[in-house]
Amino acid sequence: MNIRAKIIVMRISIVFVGAILLIAGALVRRTRAGIEDAKSKLLHAVVDEGKVLKGEGAYGDWKEDAPGVRRLITPADMPKPYATKSAENHANVVSRPDDAWPKALPGFKVDQILTGLNGPRLIRTAPNGDLFISESEKGQIRVIRGIGVDGKAQTVKVYATGLKKPFGIAFYPLGPNPQFVYVANTGSVVRFPYQNGDLTARGAAQTVVAAIPGGGHLEGGGHWTRDIAFSKDGQKMFVSVGSHSNVDDGKDENRRADILEFNPDGSTETIYAWGIRNAVGIAVNPTTGDLWASVNERDGLGDDLVPDYITHVQETAFYGWPWYYIGANQDPRHAGKNPALRDKVVVPDVLLQSHSASLEMVFYDGKMFPSQYDGWAFAAEHGSWNRAKRTGYKIIAVPMQNGKATGEYQDFVTGFVTPSGEVWGRPVGVTVASDGALIFTDDGSDSVWRVSYTGSK
Repeated sequence: MNIRAKIIVMRISIVFVGAILLIAGALVRRTRAGIEDAKSKLLHAVVDEGKVLKGEGAYGDWKEDAPGVRRLITPADMPKPYATKSAENHANVVSRPDDAWPKALPGFKVDQILTGLNGPRLIRTAPNGDLFISESEKGQIRVIRGIGVDGKAQTVKVYATGLKKPFGIAFYPLGPNPQFVYVANTGSVVRFPYQNGDLTARGAAQTVVAAIPGGGHLEGGGHWTRDIAFSKDGQKMFVSVGSHSNVDDGKDENRRADILEFNPDGSTETIYAWGIRNAVGIAVNPTTGDLWASVNERDGLGDDLVPDYITHVQETAFYGWPWYYIGANQDPRHAGKNPALRDKVVVPDVLLQSHSASLEMVFYDGKMFPSQYDGWAFAAEHGSWNRAKRTGYKIIAVPMQNGKATGEYQDFVTGFVTPSGEVWGRPVGVTVASDGALIFTDDGSDSVWRVSYTGSK
C-alpha cells in the first residue's frame, strides 16, 4: 500500500472512530437524560399519588427536592453515629443564573418583590400589613410597604439602626393596634414606641432585657440569633437562645440551648424549655396557643445525624442536648453522662433532613391559599454546610390536623441550587402577608420573594 493510500485509510479510520465517539456520547447523554427524566417522573408520581418518602429514602439531598415531594422521617430511621464521615461542604453562593427561578407547585406563582438588601434575615408582618425585616450584620431593621402593579415593593425604609445583630421582631400588645416593636438583639431585648404606619422609629430603643447570652457565629462565640414571640394571651414573652458550642456541656452553656420566658416588661426570667440546641425560629400557634420551635441540631455524627426538627414546645420539657438526641439516644461524645435524664427526653414532632438549618417558621392564617393549607406551618431551610450531599435550600410546609403535626413535611419552594451544586439562594425568614401570600427572605441573593396562589381552589 502506497503512502497516499495509507493516509486515506487513516483519515477514514479517524472519521469512523469520531463517529463512534459521537454516537457513544449521544447514548451516554440520552441515558443520563433518561435517568433524570425517570427521576423527575418518579418524583411527580410520588406527588400525584400522594405518597410519602420514608426511611432511608426520605433523607436524600437537593437533587430529589421538588415542590410537592413529601417526607416522613422517624427516630427508627436514624443511622448509628459515625455511619458516615462528617463533611465540610460550604455553599458556594453564586449570582442567580439567567435561567434559574424558585419553583413552586402548579397554581402558585413566585415573584421577587425586592432585591439589593444587606443580608435579609427574619421577616414579620405588622398588623397593618407592613413587612419588617432584620438585616442582622448591618444592625438595622427595614420596613416594606405595598406591592405595586409591577410586583415590586412600593416603599422601602430603614426603620431603626444601631442594633447588635438583631434577628427576632414582634409587635405588642397583640391585636390590631400595637404600641411597641420588640427586637431581639443577640445579647438583649429592646423595644421601640410604635403606632400603625410608622416607617421609622418614633423614639429611641428602650431596654427590656439587658443581658441574655449573646455571641457571634458559632466558631467565634456561639449561636447568635435570638427570636421573640408572645403567648396567645399576651402575658408572657419567649426568647430563644442557642448553644455556645456544638455539643459541649461546660459553664459557657449557662442559660443557653433553651427558650427563656419573661413578662412582657422583661421581668421574672424562667427557663420555659431546655436541651434545645438552637431554636432559631419560634412561633405561637394562633389556634391552640402552643409555642413551636424550628431547631438546628448538632453536627459531627455523620451526614444523617442529627435530624433538625420542628416541634411544639412543652413547658419545662427537656429535648436532649447535649447528652441525648431525638429521644433516649445518647451522644457518644457524652457516653454515660446523666443517665437520669435518658427517659425524660421529649421526641420532637417533625424530623427534618439532617443539617438543613431550619430557620424561621410561621403558621398560615391567610385566605389566599387552598383550604388544605389552613393552619399549616411553613419554615425556611437555609441549607447545609456540613453534609456531603446538600440538604435544605428551600421553603417547606408542615401539615397540621387540629393544631397537631402529622409528622411529615412537604417541599413547597425549591430551585435554589444549580445542577452543578452551586447555590444562588438561601431562605431565612418567612411570614404571611395581610393578603394571604407567603413572603420569604433569602440572604443568598439578598432578596424578598412573594408566593401567591393564582390557581382554582
